[in-house]
Amino acid sequence: MKKIILLVLCSFLISTLLFSQNNYTFDKNHARLSFSVIHLGISNVEGIFKTFDVKFVTKKEDFTDARIEMTADVKSINTDIEMRDNDLRDSWFDVAKYPILSFKSTSFKKIKGNRYQLKGNITIHGVTKPITFDVIYNGKVQNPSSKKYLCGFTITGKLNRNDFGVGKELIQFVSNEVEVKSNVEFIID
Repeated sequence: MKKIILLVLCSFLISTLLFSQNNYTFDKNHARLSFSVIHLGISNVEGIFKTFDVKFVTKKEDFTDARIEMTADVKSINTDIEMRDNDLRDSWFDVAKYPILSFKSTSFKKIKGNRYQLKGNITIHGVTKPITFDVIYNGKVQNPSSKKYLCGFTITGKLNRNDFGVGKELIQFVSNEVEVKSNVEFIID
């Protein structure tokens, strides 16, 4: 009887270790979600979403099974020009009707070294389209203050704002192509 109990206990511990996943907590204090468009063909106008959240779940050390979800509060858009921000919220994004921008991954593939390809579906202005991002894994370190481990990623990609019906009537002022960049950090529990 003791052998059976010991065997069951060992099996439980081994399966727990094999199938456990780290808990990755999004560190909002060390993250940024930004975008850039070209204005009148001569300069880049940049902005950020001040309020966004990321969920990151993985069991594998190389992250190839990662599931990633991101949501951004469109009302938090900020280009440092209040008049432009209000116009973006009301005329371009229609935040009263579409307050959230979201992304949900479909795959996270290791390309080479610390480079990955993130595929998924992004929803902007009520329209969902597939998108691919390039990802750089910036590494894992132990925070000297908290003694907790952290990991960080840089995500970049491009999308066409017209695919989502954002600012269709203003084609001559702002480029259709929008560059997206995000730096994110996670606390590993």
